[in-house]
Amino acid sequence: MESAPGSLFQLTVPAQMRRGITLIAFAAGFFAMDPSLTAGASGTVSFVPSEADNVFLDELQRSALQFFADQTDPQTGLTRDRAPANGGSTNAPASIAAAGFALSAWCIGDQRGWLPAGEGLRRARLTMQFAAEAVEHERGWFYHFIDIHTGSRVWSSEASTIDTALFLKGALLAREYFHDEQLTADVNRIYARIDWQWAMNGGATLSHGWRPETGFIAYRWDSYSEMLGLYLLGIGANHAPLQPGVWHAWNRGPVVHVGPHTFIQCAPLFTHQYAHGWFDFRNQRDLYADYWQNSVQATLAQRDWCAAQKGRFPFWSQDLWGLTASDSVKGYIAWGTPVGAGHDESDGTVVPCAPGGSLPFAPRECLDALKHMRSLGGTKVWKRYGFVDAFNPQTGWASPDVIGIDVGITLVMSENLRSGLVWNTFMRAPEVQRGLRLAGFHETSHTPGRVASISAP
Repeated sequence: MESAPGSLFQLTVPAQMRRGITLIAFAAGFFAMDPSLTAGASGTVSFVPSEADNVFLDELQRSALQFFADQTDPQTGLTRDRAPANGGSTNAPASIAAAGFALSAWCIGDQRGWLPAGEGLRRARLTMQFAAEAVEHERGWFYHFIDIHTGSRVWSSEASTIDTALFLKGALLAREYFHDEQLTADVNRIYARIDWQWAMNGGATLSHGWRPETGFIAYRWDSYSEMLGLYLLGIGANHAPLQPGVWHAWNRGPVVHVGPHTFIQCAPLFTHQYAHGWFDFRNQRDLYADYWQNSVQATLAQRDWCAAQKGRFPFWSQDLWGLTASDSVKGYIAWGTPVGAGHDESDGTVVPCAPGGSLPFAPRECLDALKHMRSLGGTKVWKRYGFVDAFNPQTGWASPDVIGIDVGITLVMSENLRSGLVWNTFMRAPEVQRGLRLAGFHETSHTPGRVASISAP
């Protein structure tokens, strides 16, 4: 699919549960000295972007929206997994997760007036109708990678539980945003046919997925990661939902201490971001943890750890940091920090969607990092769709591509920072509220500057 620049826009391992660990997470008030941050009535920090911040965020979001406009098939509504950062042609397949981010992009573009009137709804309808009628799936679980023109499985990919959940989040957001009868019917049809119990494969937690050649993948969603939303959607489902007890079956660990930061660790930063793209975990927690504050601490710990590596990587600093699953000079790597020396794969590469996906957790720190990346890398790292997927300022290497889910999490979290649109709309879904309630979430009230003690299994 090709489109003229600006043509779319009106404005051109299985683990036993660990008990007795106390996780210390800092309430949002630790930002209080920054004049761009103010504390809300219940201690939630509200970020007030400057004029320069808004100009930058506009460019960042519009560039991301352009990716979804260019790389979404006009006949099927499916979105390519990746594309050249300069907008060049590609034969990359679609990914079902990228389509979920595209559905979110149409809501954001419509709300901000960056799409012609009715275009967002038209595109969302197209995607949902094709997904409901033609995209290959197994018992409701979509395949990870699919042919963009036919919806058929490619690359021997798995029927993926997590990628189906990412698509479903975008679908629910579109349903709640557009309030369209046809769209709603297709979303509900897709949600209702998911066989949650089958994906448990007789265990206490969900499998990562299934392949027709080999059956279920051995790995399970049994430890803290990006899967929070997957379980909550299953527990909240209207048809044959997961039992609430499954929420208590996964391990919330390891709990690590990095300088002043203590948090449940999972090294790639996206694992602390993806559920938060749609679920608003602010000022609520379950029996075990405050997951919002956990992501705040993970973000700030990565920033500090990267800055401490300046002796190895001279360009890294408090203003140039960020590592999460991405392209690299060696190929795609699911890397992250902080990690122990024996597991450290870092080579000086930085990944823009690491701070991009954490914008609401640490607004000033993440914005400063993104701006510094653009200033340092110039046109080598900023192209038609915004940032390239990753680049190494130490060596001069830059990825030639962008990846749909990396562009998508940056777009979604930018909007949550600015307006809360995705959170506020998605959280209206009855299934979302039911899932949170049955998992035991309850409201909390943090006083700015205080420390909250959080018990994790």
